[in-house]
Amino acid sequence: METLSETQFAYLLLAPALILLGVIAVYPLVQTFSMSLFADQLTGSARLGEFVGLQNYIDLFTGARDFALPSAFLPTFTTQFPFVTDIYSSALMVTLIFTLFSVLFETLIGFGQALILDQDFRGRRWVRVAIIIPWAVPIVIQGMIFFLMFQPNIGFLIGTSDNPALLNQLGLIGTTPLRDTADALFLIIVADVWKTSAFMALLILAGMQSIDRSLYDVAKVAGASRWQQFKLITFPLILPTVLVAMLFRTIDAMRVYGIIETMAGCQTVPSLSCLVVTTFNAPLYGTSATVAFVTAGIIAVVVSVYIVNFASEGI
Repeated sequence: METLSETQFAYLLLAPALILLGVIAVYPLVQTFSMSLFADQLTGSARLGEFVGLQNYIDLFTGARDFALPSAFLPTFTTQFPFVTDIYSSALMVTLIFTLFSVLFETLIGFGQALILDQDFRGRRWVRVAIIIPWAVPIVIQGMIFFLMFQPNIGFLIGTSDNPALLNQLGLIGTTPLRDTADALFLIIVADVWKTSAFMALLILAGMQSIDRSLYDVAKVAGASRWQQFKLITFPLILPTVLVAMLFRTIDAMRVYGIIETMAGCQTVPSLSCLVVTTFNAPLYGTSATVAFVTAGIIAVVVSVYIVNFASEGI
């Protein structure tokens, strides 16, 4: 080992982790891609299990299999504004909408919670515990809580056509929201934000507390306002942590399944993971593997965008 360079020694230390990663991540991904190249019951005239190359991908992106799937993969495109129809019937669009709004609001709320928890006040420890509680709730229990809250004749936040509740009167949801795709997706985003904003808060808070406090003392001596301290000290130094936290949440949100299944069901709110699970249970293994590999590809593109941002920020 004494003859190894620093780079070679670093790779030697990383070798066990890379081997483990290859076994639990790369190998299943390769197997998934391999399975997607073979026919299932929906692959035209090909025999079951016959090698068909990229035909499964072609059928998926052209919509040739939408008639047999629980939901379409892509939305319907038109030549007129807004150029896309049937957004909520597309598993891809539902997943992207969920990811966009859930990660956005979780980051904003988590950032606000972190700013509060970073202050020195009496009872701060108890407030931290209270914020963590939603994140500690299992997804199944979380889903059942929100399911019962918005179930007609049971939930206290939902009314009837004769006696609408406040949310109904404001036009935010209908009287049977968990049976309507748009309403159910809205409530699922709310449920996910309620649970996971605590995760964002904890990550961002950890980054805030790593900031050298002497920087704030110097800023106060220089006469900087609270807003200037936040703009010139807190935000630039916490930005790498925020981007990493958003990356983790984006990857997780793209794979959303449990909260959908427990609240409204995949028939009402389709997602990419719902499509994978449903086709796998059909069993349509070739189609399921195709959707799974495409989902992994989309996540890889999203991760690449984050990495480019990391590089531009010098992270």
